[in-house]
Amino acid sequence: QVHLVESGGGSVQAGGSLRLSCVASGYTYSSYCMAWFRQAPGKEREGVAAIYTGGKKTYYSRSVKGRFTISQDNAKNTHYLQMNSLKFDDTAVYYCAADAWVPKYDCYSGSWAFADFAYWGQGTQVTVSS
Repeated sequence: QVHLVESGGGSVQAGGSLRLSCVASGYTYSSYCMAWFRQAPGKEREGVAAIYTGGKKTYYSRSVKGRFTISQDNAKNTHYLQMNSLKFDDTAVYYCAADAWVPKYDCYSGSWAFADFAYWGQGTQVTVSS
């Protein structure tokens, strides 16, 4: 059973930065698609970034491309979401997710939905004030 724990959320003014972390444990497979999702009140859960463990190619949604960066430290079983130039519309609960059955190409091309991910963290709140 994969266990994911996010941290790093908080409140920041527009234009500021935050870095989210997701520590994973309990891996049973050697490779996973790791993703960050977010969900604002009254909105659907949106996938914003993804990376395949051990890989370099990444996926970003149009809404965050150029401002957010996903990365990983395999030695620490941790992946990160660096969020720069934050906007009011980035306010949401952010979740990390993992799945071993999302193919590598699908992972970094964004060809997945939240239903494809079996493992989820508890979420961390990001609030951006304008």
